Amino acid sequence: MPREAPYLEVADALRARITAGEWAVGDRLPSRARLAEEYGVGRNVTQRAMDRLIVEGLLEGRAGSGTYVRKPRERMRMVRSRHRERRGSSPFRADMKERGKAGTWEAHSQARTPAPAHIAERLALQPGDLCVVTRYEFLADGQPVQLSESWEPMSLTGETPVVLPEMGPLAGAGVVERMRSIGIMIDTAVEIPRPARASQAQANLLGISLGDLVLVIERTYFATDGQPVETADIVVADTRWEVAYEFGVDPG
Repeated sequence: MPREAPYLEVADALRARITAGEWAVGDRLPSRARLAEEYGVGRNVTQRAMDRLIVEGLLEGRAGSGTYVRKPRERMRMVRSRHRERRGSSPFRADMKERGKAGTWEAHSQARTPAPAHIAERLALQPGDLCVVTRYEFLADGQPVQLSESWEPMSLTGETPVVLPEMGPLAGAGVVERMRSIGIMIDTAVEIPRPARASQAQANLLGISLGDLVLVIERTYFATDGQPVETADIVVADTRWEVAYEFGVDPG
């Protein structure tokens, strides 16, 4: 296996020392020169390592003073629940409202897009069948929260007013409400969460660093007859959001 870049190794070592309590919140770290000597690397390597920990929220730089251990950033909780589609509006906007934040998003749809093989399999289509793909950037108080790439078969929506999720009479209403308007009743959503590392494009959009931990949620909605009607890949920055799942319990 190839070794990590030297600055990542130094960052991992410093992170471990902070976690172990060698430096407490408010303590000043040794100088770049001293750390470079300790780890046998150049000062630019220790600077990149410290910059990474600043981005992660473990350290803070103070002009003319040095680099200090800062109080860790609070991770907010994002609840995935079977009730999230029963609120009469966008599930994301409702989730953010519960946390005192304004939920907004930017979206771009492209119709008549051939389904790649992995999407076709998830939607029970043939590879190349035409879909609408919509790419979203979700924001809370103007700050990035999550990304999503959603696919819907044009065989279901192509001749209807809701073919484009963010245009028409139900723009922004959510998949369940839009499908209900054309007689398709959704009763099941399946989500498969997987940890991953942020690509450069994802990092740029989420305001994190290349390779940072993200949670990728593969979500598929199913109609009452078992037909998959939409599938999406949702990407959440792990350093900022903790994803929790809420389940109902049958008391009987």
